[in-house]
Amino acid sequence: MSIQWRGVIPAITTPFNEDLSIDHGFLAYHCRWMIDHGCTGIVTPGSLGEAATLTFDEKVSVLKTCVEATGDRAPVIAGISSLSTAEAVKLAQTAESVGCKGLMVLPPYVYRGDWAEMRYHVDAILGATRLSCMLYNNPVSYGTDFLPEHIRELSREHANLHAIKESSTDVRRVTAIRALIGDWLSLFVGVDDAIVEGIGAGAVGWIAGLVNALPKESVALFNYAKAGETEKTFKLYRWFLPLLRMDTVPKFVQLIKLVQTELGMGNPRVRPPRLQLTGQEFEQARATIRTALENRPSL
Repeated sequence: MSIQWRGVIPAITTPFNEDLSIDHGFLAYHCRWMIDHGCTGIVTPGSLGEAATLTFDEKVSVLKTCVEATGDRAPVIAGISSLSTAEAVKLAQTAESVGCKGLMVLPPYVYRGDWAEMRYHVDAILGATRLSCMLYNNPVSYGTDFLPEHIRELSREHANLHAIKESSTDVRRVTAIRALIGDWLSLFVGVDDAIVEGIGAGAVGWIAGLVNALPKESVALFNYAKAGETEKTFKLYRWFLPLLRMDTVPKFVQLIKLVQTELGMGNPRVRPPRLQLTGQEFEQARATIRTALENRPSL
């Protein structure tokens, strides 16, 4: 099965048991549920999947569970993030061996290198397997900015680089990348509250967060925007925006898991250093979620 690099692909959350071990049973169910609602793949473990708190072996176990759960219905794309290039390469190769069909390649955590260092890191990962790859650009979170010129350079030298997840929050980047490389790479929006604008600028996919709780609405919004159904798009977008903006703040993991909890599709558990929301912060978030759900549109 090859990756089409189109549509809505969840950056899936990692569910935890009470002892904060991984709940593989729910993880498998969650994968199937989102595919049932029209998602075109699964990305794991990414930032939303709390990858930084998972051991290497836990990451591999998550990949195996997702691969087994989705079977031939949709590809699993492994998030490749690590402090070191060597471990990132090892994870990429292991992901291929357990049946993943693609990689989402991140810069190294913590160290914010220059272009030569980041290029070395990405080159090593892209060259480590035959898998189709997506480059993840998120300068807000990682401090490393893959400029359109860098992306063009990488795309010319790696035949297996097929997509870019653009999360700079500047929708003009989609236009700038397309101006340099045309349709050579599939452009994905990685910021939930910029999806409609991103599609307008030429994006063909969405690595989404709130889809973990609301796949039906997420897929509908994407499809309306792609089809140019303006009235339907903005009616749904206006309703969805208070929730989509939860994907753009430091506690986005806690918030998205809280939305899942309110919908009966998960629990709020997170691994430290993250802690569950409490007090006024919790009450305000829950009020926003419940107001949205009380006015949930029928599709």
